[in-house]
Amino acid sequence: MLGFSYDADHALLLLGRLDGRLAASPAADIWLARARLQGAATLAQAAGVPIEVRDLQDWIAGRTAPPRHSEGLNDPLSIAALFHFALSAGEDSRDPLNRATLNLSRQILDDRQEAALWGHEDIVRFGPLWREAGQALEAPYPTPSLLAIAERIVATRAALQMPLTEVPLLTTADGRQWRPESSRVDLNWLIACHVPLSLQRAGLALRFLPSFTDMPRLLPGEPALLERMLRENICRRALSGLKDLDRIEARMARAPMDLNVTRRSKAPLLLRLELAYPGLSRTAVARLLGISHQGATKLLAQISGLL
Repeated sequence: MLGFSYDADHALLLLGRLDGRLAASPAADIWLARARLQGAATLAQAAGVPIEVRDLQDWIAGRTAPPRHSEGLNDPLSIAALFHFALSAGEDSRDPLNRATLNLSRQILDDRQEAALWGHEDIVRFGPLWREAGQALEAPYPTPSLLAIAERIVATRAALQMPLTEVPLLTTADGRQWRPESSRVDLNWLIACHVPLSLQRAGLALRFLPSFTDMPRLLPGEPALLERMLRENICRRALSGLKDLDRIEARMARAPMDLNVTRRSKAPLLLRLELAYPGLSRTAVARLLGISHQGATKLLAQISGLL
């Protein structure tokens, strides 16, 4: 509800509700896969390279190259590098399901290889700061509270330093020369990469929740103000996550998961993969399931009308 101020207890209640639902949901792995894409799209908006989840789905499914890679929009970084940073922030989450789904995601599209191909300069430029932010935000917290996280974020942002963007010397028509004031690169998205893991490290979430990457564009210097923004973002994201989980479980209930196939059939697994990564190409399916392209074509035709 726009303009409604959520208190910390309400935010943590919704967070715990989503945590509890995921602990018992048969769709937890599918939700995590989709949540990674939502988290990356949220980060891209914050970084000034706006994309939608469907853009990432097209890339992962093999229909397109990375979004915005050739549009000439002078983006501050590539989507390939940002996607790699987003996924890698959850590698050490100590969550077996997160690790399993991350490994599966990398079998479909290896973000490490894609970043090396499309965003090598961005990895070199932002990698050290990304690691520095991760070490700070994932360290033990004195208390399990949003305020403790907000204090750590404010301190981390103050500690991160990036060289000023080099601005060329300009010459006016009458021969005068001047150099515009240098601008600093926005690093809030880089910190936001690690917010999902900081929630887990602080003891506020049992599971790694990769879609919780919301951060204000203008980071306040007062932890109390940032704490209020964080809890409002957490409420919105938790409500959205619960609704998405409801939708996935409803689709699973409608789809005939018992396909009357043999125990060795790959069709049930492909059905789940399609829920997580819609529109997978035949090549991706063949690679994932270890079958021929002809077998992948038959499987895709078998499940095409079930979703």
